[in-house]
Amino acid sequence: MPREFFFNTENTKKIHREHKENLRLFCVIREICGKYFFKNQRIYFVVSHSIRNPKFAIRNYFTFTTQRKILNLYTIDTGFFKLDGGAMFGVVPKSMWKKLNPPDDNNMCNWAMRCLLVEDGDRLILIDNGIGNKQDDKFFGYYFLNGDDTLSKSLAKHGFHEDDITDMFLTHLHFDHFGGSIKWNSAKDRLEPVFKNATYWSNAKHWEWATKPNAREKASFLKDNIMPIQESGQLKFIKDGDNLTSDFKVRTVSGHTESMMLPIINYKGKKIAYCADLIPSAGHTPIPYVMAYDTRPLLSLQEKTDFLNDAVKENYVLFFEHDPVNECGIMESTERGPKLKETVSLASI
Repeated sequence: MPREFFFNTENTKKIHREHKENLRLFCVIREICGKYFFKNQRIYFVVSHSIRNPKFAIRNYFTFTTQRKILNLYTIDTGFFKLDGGAMFGVVPKSMWKKLNPPDDNNMCNWAMRCLLVEDGDRLILIDNGIGNKQDDKFFGYYFLNGDDTLSKSLAKHGFHEDDITDMFLTHLHFDHFGGSIKWNSAKDRLEPVFKNATYWSNAKHWEWATKPNAREKASFLKDNIMPIQESGQLKFIKDGDNLTSDFKVRTVSGHTESMMLPIINYKGKKIAYCADLIPSAGHTPIPYVMAYDTRPLLSLQEKTDFLNDAVKENYVLFFEHDPVNECGIMESTERGPKLKETVSLASI
């Protein structure tokens, strides 16, 4: 059965006189859908099932017919989880870090799993995808998942579906960044990719590191997350020095884990830097605040110093994946080095 959606307007004359852009939109939708009819001052368009997402199809049509590239960013919240505060702040005393993220009675702090969706022309690129929902209750019991947000809900909020994703960009393969990549099939007897139309992007060094894990990180690299991607044939590697698109640069760091990839996206005249686990929250912007999870903490210190100096020089907007409150931050230069100037929302940029 064809689906229907409507284009709301008061009358044709008003479109012609005051809303020329709406008239153009009507023409575009008519071109895509073909069939339409009028009812109760609304124009209904009949959409074939071959068009999974009419809104996305319309945006793509504008891109190709006007030769004007569309670049939009959307915050994708996937929920919260808890981790030990001491592990998250490393050698920083609790008397200092508890002011940044107050712990509960078990010393656990709440953290976001905030992802970023990049609409770049006809590509829809998702950066990381949260913890997922396929693990058992015992596993999730260690991390106290909470909040109402999910990957599916957040995508739908912006008019998208998992099947619309063309590129799944994986900063690294720790379960809280990558677990939403894979799900059980309907019979629950086989694991399969969540994003069936997407290319999954990693890099060869990190893939080798994750599939032959060291004892320290082994619990973070789950085979149920990793191997189905390879078996699906959807996996590709980004080579050192390559970028995903002309507006999507990739910076590689290896203090937290080998060859973690940080996207830096040109957007509205600014550079949005997705910090992943180099700077997981606004509370981690001071250079000595390095997680105990990092496999090479001294290297993290140097990489973080270089990154924050570049952030000041090039006016980066830092996008925090794990901050439970703040989406983004802007740094400033001081006599004592880079310092967080302010926190902002992505929508304010």
